[in-house]
Amino acid sequence: MTHAIVVLVDGLGAEGLTAHRGHARTLAAHLDRDPPIDSGIPSTTAAALASLMTGTRPGEHGMVGYSVLDPTSDRVVNQLTGWGPGALDPESWQRSRTVFERAHEFGIESVAIGRERYRDSGFSAAVLRGAEFRAGATIEDRVDVAMRELRRPGPRLIYLYVPELDAAGHAKGMASAEWTSALETLDAALAPLVAGLSSSQGVLVTADHGMLDIPSEAHRIVAPELLTGVRHVAGEPRGLQLHLEPGVDADTVAEAWRTHEGPRAWVATRAEAIAAGWFGPVDAEVEPRFGDVFVFARRPIAYYVDPEDGGRGMVGQHGSLTSTERSIPLLRFGAFAR
Repeated sequence: MTHAIVVLVDGLGAEGLTAHRGHARTLAAHLDRDPPIDSGIPSTTAAALASLMTGTRPGEHGMVGYSVLDPTSDRVVNQLTGWGPGALDPESWQRSRTVFERAHEFGIESVAIGRERYRDSGFSAAVLRGAEFRAGATIEDRVDVAMRELRRPGPRLIYLYVPELDAAGHAKGMASAEWTSALETLDAALAPLVAGLSSSQGVLVTADHGMLDIPSEAHRIVAPELLTGVRHVAGEPRGLQLHLEPGVDADTVAEAWRTHEGPRAWVATRAEAIAAGWFGPVDAEVEPRFGDVFVFARRPIAYYVDPEDGGRGMVGQHGSLTSTERSIPLLRFGAFAR
């Protein structure tokens, strides 16, 4: 194979794509042939993209959630935006070598295609290092860039990022006309790309997580007694990571959550989650970044500590353990399909 393109469609879960297959004829043609895969835990962009770009799991690469505790500064930081002077260092925080860095050693040129604003972001420095960045404003623009890369001499590894479906899902929900329109735009843009592949060129279409719509009446404001002994709340509304005050027993806090939330959530201590292999092998340096207690929403609900949290405007959400959030497509075209 001379050229490989990986199209990462943020927020395009396998169940969501299947439910909307009538709006995506190019992608739907492969749905019945190519089984879905697991995005991993937690089902969130920072962790999943780091896993995709490194071939390692959160316990090794260290990108353990949406917002996480930086043990050095004892503060919760956003892993998509919390970079820069006095914040996280992308070169050391994301601990694994990327596929682009490894490809370079074999003489394979790598290109990452995304929006211009991602070019110099800390998150890009963490997960895309080793790739040359190319920008495109729209889905169509980025696909055009990818098609130009196919005409350049190989071997080449090309990564194409599509955030529009995730943005529409968060803002309006997956049941919205905006989400369906973004899917239709993506599918139409990919059609000439996959149709024009040579015998030595392949395209993979995958995602980082799925999504489900959470109505505002399904928001659960965390009872004050469940925050007794909690120093920091990290993660996201469907996947809380609770960091406790020194000396507070994690089993006691976990049991309080189990008693109060019952069938609405999966609750586990850090020790239980690691023993269950949720995050793969966990390095000693990474372990303190994980919460002492995890609360993953089992039902279509979301947990909020602050009733005035601005994030309560989100409709589409993810981050938990359900198949809707974790099951993602891996659709193969061209040389990958043979």
